[in-house]
Amino acid sequence: MTDAQETAADSSLRTTGGAPPDEGVTGVSVEGTPTPLLEPRDGIPPVVADQEALAQVIAAFAAGTGPVAVDAERASGYRYGQRAYLVQLRREGAGTALVDPVACPDLSGLGEALAGTEWVLHAATQDLPCLREIGMVPSAIFDTELAGRLAGFPRVGLGAMVESVLGYVLEKGHSAVDWSTRPLPEPWLRYAALDVELLVDLRDALEKELDRQGKLEWAREEFDAIASAPPAPPRKDPWRRTSGMHKVRRRRQLAVVRELWTTRDRIAQRRDISPGKVLSDGAIVEAALAVPANVHALTALPGFGHRMGRRQLEQWQGAVERAKALPDVELPQPGQAVAGPPPPRSWADRDPAAAARLSAARAAVSALAEGLNMPQENLITPDTVRRVCWEPPSDLTPDAVAAALTTHGARPWQITQVTPALTRALATPAP
Repeated sequence: MTDAQETAADSSLRTTGGAPPDEGVTGVSVEGTPTPLLEPRDGIPPVVADQEALAQVIAAFAAGTGPVAVDAERASGYRYGQRAYLVQLRREGAGTALVDPVACPDLSGLGEALAGTEWVLHAATQDLPCLREIGMVPSAIFDTELAGRLAGFPRVGLGAMVESVLGYVLEKGHSAVDWSTRPLPEPWLRYAALDVELLVDLRDALEKELDRQGKLEWAREEFDAIASAPPAPPRKDPWRRTSGMHKVRRRRQLAVVRELWTTRDRIAQRRDISPGKVLSDGAIVEAALAVPANVHALTALPGFGHRMGRRQLEQWQGAVERAKALPDVELPQPGQAVAGPPPPRSWADRDPAAAARLSAARAAVSALAEGLNMPQENLITPDTVRRVCWEPPSDLTPDAVAAALTTHGARPWQITQVTPALTRALATPAP
């Protein structure tokens, strides 16, 4: 039994901090089966949709105590972009709040009221960008998903963590609904409120487990890195991420993908709908492979069937024609220029010594991660390992390797754990 499994089996960790039905009662029944959590302990709060109600929430949460549980619901697959359509919060002394960021688009006052407070989120990197857009930026976080990874839990989804650690089953049936819907149905609001119901309780249990495993300071370094990270820069050539791009090899075909993707993105943004609802990636790739001569030929391709109107078809064919008219010097190059080392599959031919270093380093990191009971990518990112193996320090000492890891953004705890094994791997002789 792993440490994480022992944690899940330890009923002393299944403390719910006043969770229903009674103070101190865990979610595990007499038979040991998890208990469904069907209602928030304080009921479903009204949705905050005006400035007066928002001011009351700000005052209540400013007066609350302890960490604040925070979650956000987006409308991925329905709307353009990743904006928040509902923000859920819960704090001791303030209860639960459901805030509509469409009706209240500036939540900087709420963010300021929580300044200096630890925010508890699950998979924080997913929610922080959309929270930042509405003025909510934490100074300190506790990420329960990342905590679960570091502690070695095999399943780290919110529902799985709440069930294994706290003994309650969360209803997850509304995770993929269109949260831009107004008014939001009551079952959705109940689901949203339950998502933050036990988040602080889960945080407290995971903190104890991380401390027991000697990993709490590691987790804190990871949380600080997430909270202090700047916003991600815009992707370069995002059209290259079109699903099925591996089929497209000729430069003229790549230009068709680019033109269709750009046209689709512009339409989706204007109409505020998911790009996939405007035109599928599969249709873009089919058009790129065929490079149709006219609208009639385009209509025969998958994704451009009879349901599409003549005006739409002409719009897509216009994008194809623009790609066809480009001079050769303006055509995109195959592949995407990337900073750093080439793909590892080419190392054996290009640099056999580097390939040997990478193989040894991967084996060392894998063994170390297994011993620490955590995923390899949380111990040290694969990209960091590749970069150090491709261009190792000239002086293969622990200090030099540690400095290289620091340059690539590794945290102090990672450097301490990985440096000895990586230093040995980098000394692997060429075949």
